[in-house]
Amino acid sequence: MPLHILGIVGSLRKDSVNGALLRAAVELAPPDVTIEIAHLSGIPPYNQDDEMNPPQPVADLKARIRAADGVLFATPEYNYSIPGVLKNAIDWASRPYGDNAWDGKPVAIMGASPSPLGTARCQYQLRQSFLYLNVIAVTRPEVMLGNSTQRFDADLKLTDEKSREMVARLIGALVALIRAPR
Repeated sequence: MPLHILGIVGSLRKDSVNGALLRAAVELAPPDVTIEIAHLSGIPPYNQDDEMNPPQPVADLKARIRAADGVLFATPEYNYSIPGVLKNAIDWASRPYGDNAWDGKPVAIMGASPSPLGTARCQYQLRQSFLYLNVIAVTRPEVMLGNSTQRFDADLKLTDEKSREMVARLIGALVALIRAPR
């Protein structure tokens, strides 16, 4: 049975290494899995005054999350934390109370960074948010690619074979989580 995964990049940069990481995931997905990439550039800052009638880009994102069998995040780490654009999108999609698009959604997280630690702190903070959102997250493997400049070529293609294997294993774990009986 084919699966549809929504890929969300936690960066707005055109040449984001995490956007490149998500494009590598599209390449590495099994033949019965499609990964559609969602960009967050049109999502305005969260405003509780607007949550009952959200802006169209927010309504569209929530619909795409709900329609997906699972979500794959590819995110950088900014200042030891979750990038604002990603946190903003997560907040919008969880509101208003009782209309949480994330509820029960299987997800996986990966990230790349030039720092040796990769995106560990960001990913752990995301996992804390997932508890409240009732997200079902893949716990292993953890894909926190440090030293990203050594893993991608000048065209932002993921060339490091071990990294490619880790991404493929993460997708496999997400697929298994989606297909697992609940």
